[in-house]
Amino acid sequence: MAVMNRPRLNWLDWTALAITVIGALNWGLVGFFNYDLVRAIFSGNGSPTATITLFSNVIFAIVGLAGLYSIYSLYKVGQMQSRAMPAEERMRKAA
Repeated sequence: MAVMNRPRLNWLDWTALAITVIGALNWGLVGFFNYDLVRAIFSGNGSPTATITLFSNVIFAIVGLAGLYSIYSLYKVGQMQSRAMPAEERMRKAA
């Protein structure tokens, strides 16, 4: 069976996905418990209600960029799925 040259998820895709998930968990903490973990870690005094520092803003910007990049990663996954589907359909017809 020949192996097709399909796009694969690379280290940047996986890193962006991990950062996006961590950011989503932080937003879940903010939404459910009013606790901002990024602000608590990077504000300097450990308070989740402290003012946002420059470093916190950089973290939030990275999470936002990772989320945008994850949209592209999802597109790549969709392309992989659509290329795999015809083979699956052929297998069902043969059975």
